[in-house]
Amino acid sequence: MIINCGNMENPTLVCSVSIEELSPTGNILRKVHHRSLTMTLGRDEFRELQMKVSFPKKECKYAVKELVIHKKFVKDGKATIKLPDHKIQFMLSNCPPDKLVLFLQTLQTKLDVLKQKGFVSQRSKLFSGKQHDFDEISPLTLKDLQVAHAGKAAQPPTLNLANKKRPLEAAGQVTSSNPTEQDAKRLKLVATKAALLKMTKINGISPSKVLAKPVQLTPEQNNVLEAVLRGRNIFFTGSAGTGKSYLLKRIIGALPPNHTYATASTGVAACHIGGTTLHSFAGIGSGKAPLSQCVQMASQPRIAQQWRSCKHLIIDEISMVDGDLFDKLETVARMVRKSDQPFGGIQLILCGDFLQLPPVTKPGEVRKFCFQSEAWRKSIETTMELTDIKRQVDKNFINILQLIRKGLCPESVCQALIETSNKCIERNGVLATKLCTHKVDVDDINVSRLKQLTGDVRMFAAVDDNEVYKQQLDTLCPAPAYLELKLGAQVILCKNLDIQRGLVNGARGVVEGYDNSANGYPVIKFVNGVTEVLKPVKWIFKIGGGNTIIRKQIPLKLAWAISIHKSQGMTLDCVEISLGKVFETGQAYVALSRAKSLEGLKVVDFNKNCVRADPTVLNFYSKLELRHRMLHNGVEDENEIFRPNPSLLSRR
Repeated sequence: MIINCGNMENPTLVCSVSIEELSPTGNILRKVHHRSLTMTLGRDEFRELQMKVSFPKKECKYAVKELVIHKKFVKDGKATIKLPDHKIQFMLSNCPPDKLVLFLQTLQTKLDVLKQKGFVSQRSKLFSGKQHDFDEISPLTLKDLQVAHAGKAAQPPTLNLANKKRPLEAAGQVTSSNPTEQDAKRLKLVATKAALLKMTKINGISPSKVLAKPVQLTPEQNNVLEAVLRGRNIFFTGSAGTGKSYLLKRIIGALPPNHTYATASTGVAACHIGGTTLHSFAGIGSGKAPLSQCVQMASQPRIAQQWRSCKHLIIDEISMVDGDLFDKLETVARMVRKSDQPFGGIQLILCGDFLQLPPVTKPGEVRKFCFQSEAWRKSIETTMELTDIKRQVDKNFINILQLIRKGLCPESVCQALIETSNKCIERNGVLATKLCTHKVDVDDINVSRLKQLTGDVRMFAAVDDNEVYKQQLDTLCPAPAYLELKLGAQVILCKNLDIQRGLVNGARGVVEGYDNSANGYPVIKFVNGVTEVLKPVKWIFKIGGGNTIIRKQIPLKLAWAISIHKSQGMTLDCVEISLGKVFETGQAYVALSRAKSLEGLKVVDFNKNCVRADPTVLNFYSKLELRHRMLHNGVEDENEIFRPNPSLLSRR
């Protein structure tokens, strides 16, 4: 996560708080739990830091001069703030994670800046004659961070008691007992880095990212986020590369975790947003059973508790959810929650592109999209479309993809794609990943190419925290239970590690060697020139009843080939696509839109017949575009465009 230092909102939290009064020895004297309190940072009449806690009938303000923050579970919306001067601590829970990170970062940084300036003496306060005041604190800025870092750097370095040397002397950088000016500068640099490291451990943020240029939401994305925070039932869509998954993560971070369930139609999509599959959340198996049986399954205590605690239900890749299943889920929600409101009063946040992969159907079955369902008509109030494409920058390639998305393939587009078949797109020893329509082809290619390499196989086994959920982890986690590698193996990164250095989900590389540790972790040379030792990382997935399951594995997969379904959400540097076996509408578009550029794309056996879009979906998007044009021209009222349902408005 990148802290936005440019234009932050004022940090205010609304969350559950347990307040503990402490004895001088740290024992708990009294503890009171509040389901919902508001905590605000501000300054008093002397411009010193205060934290205001707003109760239903009163307010308490605490001057902040000393501070202890426990933030191990900040990603789960939990933290503890201890104020030693007041002998009190606040245990926060159910906080929107992004807001909590911002609140803690602002609190710590503003205090560090204040310590540089110094506090007003108690005597000066008594004789000042100023009236008590409280102003909300200004947003955190880059300058605040720099001042705080400089203050940390200016503190005297601690001695290394083990060898009686200062840190630089221990490293062999200072040899004189009387340090020179150059030594002092080096010492300050070390202290600066140490301070930066200490200050940026909230939420696992790396020092290189805190002062980096922030990734801000586009105006379109902001409009979606604001609609969500206003409580609207929303469907937002957009072509590939418009930042839908990134926006979903920001939405998840802005909502209280105890009442928010992030789901997706597939395990791959669920992994991208840190959620679970829709079927796992709903607890109705495949959803093919009769409605009465589905209601019975969802009424089991553990599943019913999920449904009843859910206030915000997020569903990613909604295009792959069958319309009949969506109707069934809506009925289950009403019956389990014992509410007549659509979806039992749950706020729906749906995301996806119906011009990409459709619901899976068996031969002879009639396909029904979600937007054709009665539940959609009753529930969805707001529809928004993202149009600002981030994945590709070449306008010509973007135009090609937009035509393919709509099932159009004029001669110019056909020729441009056919010409890519003669390209050699190998870079830095990294071969193009081949996208295939069928999983069996993927497995055959990867196994055979690994066998062709000489040298010994190295096996890296995942560590799962609960073997009972191994099958579920295999579905949810992109990293395999067993990873086999050889020198020269083509691999793909399956987790964002360092966005600034290009180590992102979908980055391609080749195994160049192994490090000297006992585990012999693989050394990967990526297509962008970065060479990195990859160690195991954790994937954490939420399952029923608020429990989590964890897999720890090296974030790599073999990448001679991957399936088009598994490629969703990826941005590939160099990709070879075989479209001869395309069997679904939108499948060719999904595959082609994974490429970052036309230069890194090679299409074999291309035929314009593989470019198809469902007429029903085209009609849906045509009406959506018409409504938006009419709104833009002032012809139609916004409420009519978004078609709010009167039964939904009654719950607001």
